[in-house]
Amino acid sequence: MSRRQFRPPPRTSDAPPDDTGCTILHVDMDAFYASASLLDHPHLRGTPVIIGGGGRSVVLSATYEARAFGVTSAMPMTRAKRLCPQATVIRPDHDRYAAISAAVMATFRSVTDLVEPLSLDEAFLDVAPAVRRLGSPATIGQWVRDTIADEQGITCSVGVAATKFVAKLASGLAKPDGLLVVPRADVLTFLHQLPVGALWGVGDRTEEALHRLGLMTIGDIAHTPVDTLRRALGDASGTHLHTLAWGRDERRVQPAVTEKSIGSDETFAHDIDDPDAIHRELLRLADRTAARVRAAGMVGRTVTVKVRFADFTTITRSRTLREATDVSREIYAAARALYDSLGLQRARIRLVGVRMEGLVDVERASRQPRLDDPEQGWREADRAVDRASARFGAGAVRPGSLVSDRRRQSPPPG
Repeated sequence: MSRRQFRPPPRTSDAPPDDTGCTILHVDMDAFYASASLLDHPHLRGTPVIIGGGGRSVVLSATYEARAFGVTSAMPMTRAKRLCPQATVIRPDHDRYAAISAAVMATFRSVTDLVEPLSLDEAFLDVAPAVRRLGSPATIGQWVRDTIADEQGITCSVGVAATKFVAKLASGLAKPDGLLVVPRADVLTFLHQLPVGALWGVGDRTEEALHRLGLMTIGDIAHTPVDTLRRALGDASGTHLHTLAWGRDERRVQPAVTEKSIGSDETFAHDIDDPDAIHRELLRLADRTAARVRAAGMVGRTVTVKVRFADFTTITRSRTLREATDVSREIYAAARALYDSLGLQRARIRLVGVRMEGLVDVERASRQPRLDDPEQGWREADRAVDRASARFGAGAVRPGSLVSDRRRQSPPPG
């Protein structure tokens, strides 16, 4: 059972919770991919919406209205459609998600340098250095929520606590669109009345094992001898859960390490063996990957292509370029050459992917200009496309072969 199905225990006082010393924030976007997709489909707000592809793909996200029918992330799309046949399905827009995520992370870093992203849509913040400048932790948390809602048009939930574990738990219990403070003095009272499934790291199997021991609440775990837990769950898991059950978590917020690779892949609705179709997909993936690399302010030298066959056998091939790049055309040329060098002929392909590796900040990369380089070239063209995409939405400008490809796939009018 997901932690997000739980509700915070009732408070015993109407006074604002004491956030003294609660300098760890966990900020989590609400149904991020679905919320971001609905920015372009505002008429679908309040209705069941599933973000995913067709055929054998899986659910990337779903609105809370779709989740009420049992739809969850990573669920096969076929099952999701059976559970919620009235849902509208929207294909993912990864470029849009990356752009919004970058803006959200920039908001976090305007508060504190101590930001630890966990994914595109959530992060820990240690706001201790910002309290003097911006106010109490709860005040900062509310400012973050308001800023993201105003600037990005999506909502987030914030947990405020003295430790990472309790802050993450609190943000889940605050969903959707809420803020929950867990005062230091109330941590054990808060934790011990929650069910065992609320503990970070307790999945279905561990929950079943705890129930077999008669342990239904976190308080039950806290008051069970640690040796009993170790025998039932293993030394590491038993010790870990016992420690968390007493609200102890010594981990600090670790600022993000620069991402070293960025990529995209696509699972086809059915296995294909058409080289032209695979080339078009490589072009689309290279274009998307390059846009994400540019959005991150990076360049890379190594292009990697991944190919998965109908029998699920997977191979990868890489090529290191002479100079680091973020140019879509150059990345596609390398990816296509890598694929063609495999000599697959009519092999049936299930998935292809393109990835840029060995990334460095664009300011740190040296580029040797060539005598025949035009003053305005492909790099400038790509940046013009990025500006158009930011203004009109991803895909507003795309390579001509992809435009014609989309037209071929569209049903005739009427």
